[in-house]
Amino acid sequence: MFSSHLTPWRNLCSAFSTMGELLRDGLQFLRTISRSRAALTAEILFLRKQLAYYQDHRIRPRRLRDASRLCLLFWSRLFDWQAALVVVKTSTFIRWHRKGFRLYWRWKSRGGRPSLPKEIRQLIARMVRENVTWGEERIAAELLLKLGIRVSPRTVRRYMPTDVGPGKRVPSQRWMTFVRNHAQAIVACDFFIVVTASFRVLYVFVLLEVGTRRIAHFNVTAHPTATWTLQQFREVMMHEQSYRFVLHDRDRIYSSELDSALQAMHLKILKTPFQAPQANAFCERLIGTVRRECLDFLIPLNDGHLRSLLKEWVTHYNRGRPHASLGPGIPDLRAGQQRAKLCGHHVPIDQQVVTKAILGGLHHEYSLERRAA
Repeated sequence: MFSSHLTPWRNLCSAFSTMGELLRDGLQFLRTISRSRAALTAEILFLRKQLAYYQDHRIRPRRLRDASRLCLLFWSRLFDWQAALVVVKTSTFIRWHRKGFRLYWRWKSRGGRPSLPKEIRQLIARMVRENVTWGEERIAAELLLKLGIRVSPRTVRRYMPTDVGPGKRVPSQRWMTFVRNHAQAIVACDFFIVVTASFRVLYVFVLLEVGTRRIAHFNVTAHPTATWTLQQFREVMMHEQSYRFVLHDRDRIYSSELDSALQAMHLKILKTPFQAPQANAFCERLIGTVRRECLDFLIPLNDGHLRSLLKEWVTHYNRGRPHASLGPGIPDLRAGQQRAKLCGHHVPIDQQVVTKAILGGLHHEYSLERRAA
């Protein structure tokens, strides 16, 4: 009876069936009250004769539904039911009664505190994922003092996501958090290859400022060595004093001697994990941009030709190409160059749009110029 393993849909159907049967019995009870006492007594005797016939022939009744059991329990409270009970034993009927009361009090005491709104639960999960060193007390204090939301630390712990629980959270900040915090002081470097028209393999070295997305340096060689690579760093680092970290992968060209020389320049080496290109995602994205916007459309003839192509494209990349990661913005604004003022959906009357072709018309740069008087 009243199985606790029913699905929500079956529970809903059972509730409607029970209410319907109780309603029918109530209407029948109201109609019966208006009848005479002699008619009711005769009907009772008439029904008992039929019931005695089924008992004499030992006809087994069908199994009662939960709705029928609840109706019998309800109507049994209005008269002495023990003499009228014939379909089941008295102990069974009492067991139904006790089980019904247990379910009733379980439903009545289901209570507890209401759950937090969905947006607050999502905010707690977001704060846990974005701040790996925070516990429930820190999050509860942040919600109270900064956002005016009073939630106890116990409640915060209840809604903390399990995939970043205490046993799964790292003891320090994430790699991407470190990169964002020190982006202005990090330069990332990498090599990629280019095949010329004569099928000669050339190596291109790029050095990228992570914070500004500016290409600080590039060069081309057919035979990259650790000494040649160190010279590329010297051409940049001697003039820049703001760099503190150099990010590179574990290619053998970055030898221990090269790292020692960089450390002598007061630079700290950040090596990416093995087979983890996403750890150097800024350079990997830059290389993909070089190929999609330049080298996939042009075939260099030799190293000099490749160097001249890349020089023009790098100038466009630094000074004329918008970067979404900057807001959008331009990494290296030239002296006197400013962002254009917003003027709606029209060009200012006293100015005109001028175009500059890049790489023979592969790309174009647009700017405003004052009209001649």
